[in-house]
Amino acid sequence: MNEVLLHAFNGLSLGSILLLISMGLAFSFGLMNVINMAHGEFIMAGAYTTYVVGQHVAPLVGGTEAGLWFLLALPASFLVAGVLGLLLELSMIRFLYGRPLDTLLATWGVGLVLQQAARSLFGASNVQVSSPSWLSGGVALSGGVQLPYKRVFLIALVIACIVAVYTYLHRSAGGRRLRAVMQNREMASCLGVRARRVDAATFALGAGLAGIAGCALTQLGSIGPSLGTNYIVDAFMVVILGGLGRLPGTVVAALVIGVANTLLELSTTASLGKALVFALVIAFLQWRPTGLLALRTR
Repeated sequence: MNEVLLHAFNGLSLGSILLLISMGLAFSFGLMNVINMAHGEFIMAGAYTTYVVGQHVAPLVGGTEAGLWFLLALPASFLVAGVLGLLLELSMIRFLYGRPLDTLLATWGVGLVLQQAARSLFGASNVQVSSPSWLSGGVALSGGVQLPYKRVFLIALVIACIVAVYTYLHRSAGGRRLRAVMQNREMASCLGVRARRVDAATFALGAGLAGIAGCALTQLGSIGPSLGTNYIVDAFMVVILGGLGRLPGTVVAALVIGVANTLLELSTTASLGKALVFALVIAFLQWRPTGLLALRTR
């Protein structure tokens, strides 16, 4: 029973990681149809922001173990990645709307530039980010099973992000304008919504969420310039499986892929398990091309 609970927790934890990474991509790709290959580098920017805050701010706010610096790193990562996304949208993306191949190539090139910038600033080797003392250890269960605090915190962070995004989309004027533009851009423009401004804000929001994902990933291992590249394919798979433009679908898809990946890796190997997940997703999309939850528009 404890083993089943541990595997279910690991699957939920993996799904939470995928969801946190994919949530930002759901805005740029799922809602705006922008194939943003630089999304992984926004994750990297958030991770390195956390590293810098840990190095320079932690000594001023009680030290590394107190952990206040990590709570400050979360909004800092969001802001840094969000500003990078805003600059990218204003300087390049807005001139490439409706040209998916050009967008793909341009953002891929920007991603390479950002990776090289990270190598120049922090070196090519991975660096380790310290953890607050309150994230050490875990919840002890009977039978010697332990649920790490880091992964429990990650799940709680994902839930907080989902609530914040839902509140923004459904309880704020900016969220209503965003949904109006994504569902019917011409009609929204006729009603006075500044679509270009909404595009920039939406892209920046997606990049900011990627920054929070990067901050969270620093607690799961070392970080490097290619940190985001390891997750970008999985993130696209989650958004496509969930259904383009459907954030609830993204949530369901991330959890399904996380649990399926954990179970298949348990019964086979890590590489074979991931390959089987890819095969199952492709087979499902052949049967249901619109994904788990399709967006209905008039």
